[in-house]
Amino acid sequence: MEKLIEQMKMDLELQDYSTKTIDSYLKHVSDFITYFNGSLEGLNEEEIRKYLYHIKEVKKYGRSYLSQSYSAIKFLLRETIKMPVELGRLRGPKRMIRLPVVFSKEEVGCLLESTDNLKHKMIFMVTYSGGLRVNEAAHLRVDDIDSKRMQIRVRQGKGRRDRYTLLSKEVLKCLREYWSAYHPREWLFPSRRGDMPMHTSTIQRVFRESKKSRYPERSLGSYPSSQFCDPSFRTRNQPFCHPKTSGS
Repeated sequence: MEKLIEQMKMDLELQDYSTKTIDSYLKHVSDFITYFNGSLEGLNEEEIRKYLYHIKEVKKYGRSYLSQSYSAIKFLLRETIKMPVELGRLRGPKRMIRLPVVFSKEEVGCLLESTDNLKHKMIFMVTYSGGLRVNEAAHLRVDDIDSKRMQIRVRQGKGRRDRYTLLSKEVLKCLREYWSAYHPREWLFPSRRGDMPMHTSTIQRVFRESKKSRYPERSLGSYPSSQFCDPSFRTRNQPFCHPKTSGS
């Protein structure tokens, strides 16, 4: 099994899948192979269906886990071992579409006011203003703040694509204060060691704690990207001051 897992890992890396997706797929495939006692010889569509039913009804895993497992198995059979198993009639779970629960502009302001740590407050403000995902905010570099064009550069976001998003006047002002206090060099929001970006789990934990202290009754997710959605926060004006830019 180890050889097959290593081969699939190589295939995933060659197709430029993210590290997170690779780890998830390999875990699902490892469980899948173990279920069949380490051998996939003679595998057919009906046995795959029974396995998916097993993890849903016996293991009681949710829709997201089931969908990931189906995708991982499909990649293994089609891309790695090229097993002639007909999957045309086998479908993964339907995608559930939910409307996000979002903060109002006033609630965002209150949440920011209740966050005492300047670095944490800046992460929330940049996220809200730029509409960033947790991984995108964590991996911002100092030179991603474009003070001349009033933009934030997002490197290798969803779909491995670079893009630009807006840099607001209020965020810019606070970023200057933040830089004066912390003097970040490479990463805009470095870890305590300073040579690596702040871990995404740390940002999620900080957000949960801030949210819980201010709005304990609200049932919201673990990160603000899908909850900070008011575009009126975004304006343009002053430059961001750090060693690579000039400004007052």
